Amino acid sequence: MQANIIGQEIDFEDYFPSMITMLGSDGFIWELCNGFHLLMDVEKGLITFESLKRNSFHLGVHDLRDDELVCMLMEGDMDGDGALNQMEFCILMFRLSPGLMVDGAQVGDDLDVMNV
Repeated sequence: MQANIIGQEIDFEDYFPSMITMLGSDGFIWELCNGFHLLMDVEKGLITFESLKRNSFHLGVHDLRDDELVCMLMEGDMDGDGALNQMEFCILMFRLSPGLMVDGAQVGDDLDVMNV
């Protein structure tokens, strides 16, 4: 699979479907939440530009420019506050995984039930 981030193509493997198989829906949602907490600003409870920049090495994208990080936030920011809450983060992760969009109906239902 390829993604285009501001003029450059990046190849990446979509591991989410195999994670669901290994972890189950509940375990996968737990890991998504862990990912959110890893990247969020602890005081604000949101993933902000500053927290994403500070923690980008966890994603292996520490060499991204500021404008690329802003684009990542804008992609998932549904309420226009310039940051990602946990629900926006989880929705973004689903949108970025074509395998989940096809195979992830049960996980999506679990997200609704868990109020993630």
